[in-house]
Amino acid sequence: MNCVGYNHPMIRYEEVSKIYRGNNKILEDVNFNVDSGEFSFLIGPSGAGKTTLLKFLIREDTPTQGKVWFKDDDVVKLPGRKVPQLRRKIGMVFQDFKLLKEQTVEENVRFALEVTGHKSKEQHQVVSYLLERVGLATHAKMYPYQLSIGEQQRVAIARALVHEPQVLLADEPTGNLDIQNASNIIDLLKQINEWGTTVIVATHDLDLIKHVPKVKVFEIANLTVARKD
Repeated sequence: MNCVGYNHPMIRYEEVSKIYRGNNKILEDVNFNVDSGEFSFLIGPSGAGKTTLLKFLIREDTPTQGKVWFKDDDVVKLPGRKVPQLRRKIGMVFQDFKLLKEQTVEENVRFALEVTGHKSKEQHQVVSYLLERVGLATHAKMYPYQLSIGEQQRVAIARALVHEPQVLLADEPTGNLDIQNASNIIDLLKQINEWGTTVIVATHDLDLIKHVPKVKVFEIANLTVARKD
């Protein structure tokens, strides 16, 4: 599909289903859209398929059937050589952070730039800027084990932002945090959204929704996704 005068939602899930071996169905006929610049919540209990839906968008997993659109590209059919480029446009913060334990904070953030061939000077500028943005400028030389869980989450967010993605996906970003740290992370995600980044947060914590005005909420129930106003 190659549209002239693009006016579709930025992200579209169309009739998406996922069935694992043994006919274990996780998702069935999922349909929802996210517009550019929106802040959206994908809510539902653990095991409902929230993480799977996010992974479809970065092609870390693929649906059994259906289409997942990012702008004019059907991500499911995207050639493998184009997936790295897609992942520079869509940053993802994983629930387990995936930080490199033997690397400092700045090295963890810089790593994503090193693998894409950015020059050393540019790496330093980008990393310094992002650590300042997420409130960790004074923690650059520290290691993950020296940080609180909330600080580790901020490192993961900074790393997801190194390529200035158009979309930021956050999988249970407050799942391991106390109330204050959870509030701080949501405030940071709101700020990122205000910078112009489309944000999608997958969570089972309904209280988070109260902290974000004008938010779009999709609820996973009975294997499908429904708009929740």
